[in-house]
Amino acid sequence: MGLSRISLENFRNHAATQLGETAHFNLLVGENGAGKTNLLEALSLLGPGRGLRRANLGDLARRAVAGDPPLPFAIGASLTEAGTVSARIGTYTEAGQPARRLVRVNGAAATASSLAEWLALSWLTPAMDGLFTDSAGARRRFMDRMALALAPDHARRVGALETALRERGKLLETRADPRWLDAVEAQAADHGAAVARTRAELVLRLADELSALPPEPFARPTLSYIPGGPTDETALRAELARARPRDRAAGRALTGPQRDELQVKMASSGHPAAACSTGEQKAMLIAITLAHGILASAGRPSVLLLDEVAAHLDPVRRTELFNRLRSGRAQVWMTGTELAPFDAIRAEAAVWRVSGGGVERV
Repeated sequence: MGLSRISLENFRNHAATQLGETAHFNLLVGENGAGKTNLLEALSLLGPGRGLRRANLGDLARRAVAGDPPLPFAIGASLTEAGTVSARIGTYTEAGQPARRLVRVNGAAATASSLAEWLALSWLTPAMDGLFTDSAGARRRFMDRMALALAPDHARRVGALETALRERGKLLETRADPRWLDAVEAQAADHGAAVARTRAELVLRLADELSALPPEPFARPTLSYIPGGPTDETALRAELARARPRDRAAGRALTGPQRDELQVKMASSGHPAAACSTGEQKAMLIAITLAHGILASAGRPSVLLLDEVAAHLDPVRRTELFNRLRSGRAQVWMTGTELAPFDAIRAEAAVWRVSGGGVERV
């Protein structure tokens, strides 16, 4: 279950790239700057959100000449299940509207959030190595991306919550009619409670999957969901109403899911992940990603994107990583500057050499 017949047009440094016969393992090999991560980023945009780099749409499109307006880009792929194409999905922009992302499923217009109903995506990139020392907001985004595997409408709920809280902030600033505040707080409480429930369920199920994994060679983390306020809709609505004077003074809502936190500790020592070594943090992040891959692969095509992961693991951990990925249902895409780290899976993988925004099957 995964992707096939992938096409990119005018995306980053890829003018026109096609990847045909895919496999369970798919390897993108080439020098730094060749366009390997650009390909992973394109695949990550076949789901809701801003992709693995969180880039602005205007920065994704290729320009014929430096300084020219961005060209409209397009990314498309077929979803396959048991070797049969189940759907064709794509995302693109149009000339004159470089900041508007459009989506099609089987040729019909769709929303970006609806892509989660068709495909489950997970990824791990070098930029995520600092997740545990980053802001709470970064960890909330991490949770929300993973939560789409459980609730495809989660992205819509998060967006609706943010919209309601922004509107509430404006109403508080202008001291609007309390009845208007009642209405917008009801919306915030409805969406906020749904967001909190999904995050809590995600962390609980991830914890279950992690407990079933062997503790070595990847350090096993323990996860805790720390709510930023009441998780019950009625209680959250009441708290928002009570906190109006405080939130007006602060200029933002100080309680609710927008203050949630994901707490991660190393199981063997109980130390917070942020206080662990860089290697231990990387191992825990890989363990979480693998556990999420198990959750995401249930019920629909799923894809796992791993950017420059294998090269930074010792042989023992690399072998274990490949074994776990081999036994999973998710289609795997990995990048590297050379093929040597992938010798153990070379015979069963589809391999492309990436160079200057082009690809060649090896």
